[in-house]
Amino acid sequence: MLRIGSVVLGVSDVPRATAFWTEALGYVPREAPDDDWVVLVPATGTGVQLSLGLSGTPVQERPRVHLDLYAGDAAAQAAEVTRLLALGARRVDWADYPADADFVVLADPDGNRFCVIDTGRPD
Repeated sequence: MLRIGSVVLGVSDVPRATAFWTEALGYVPREAPDDDWVVLVPATGTGVQLSLGLSGTPVQERPRVHLDLYAGDAAAQAAEVTRLLALGARRVDWADYPADADFVVLADPDGNRFCVIDTGRPD
C-alpha cells in the first residue's frame, strides 16, 4: 500500500521559504538544505513532511492543491493567523468565502496559498 511521504511546494526562494515554514510549523530540515531543495520534518517526531523545491513557475491564483492547517478553535485560529502574518504570511482577498467560513486563506512569502481551519466547530 502506498502512503504520502511528503507534500511538495514550489518556491522561488528556498532559504526564505525554509525560514517561514520552520517557524510556522515547528519543523526542522531533515538534512542540510540545498539552494534548490529542502525536506522539513516535525521537530517533535513523526508526521507529514513538507518539501520545498525551487520553482520558476508562477504561483496559481486558485491552486488545485494547498495545505490546510488545523487550529483547535476560533481563538486558536485567530492567534495562529496573527502569528503567521507576523512571520511573513499575507491575507488573501478571496471572494468565495461562505458567510460562516471556518477557514482563513493566507499565502506564504512565495504566494503559496494555505488555509487555517477552526476545527472546534460542531459538524
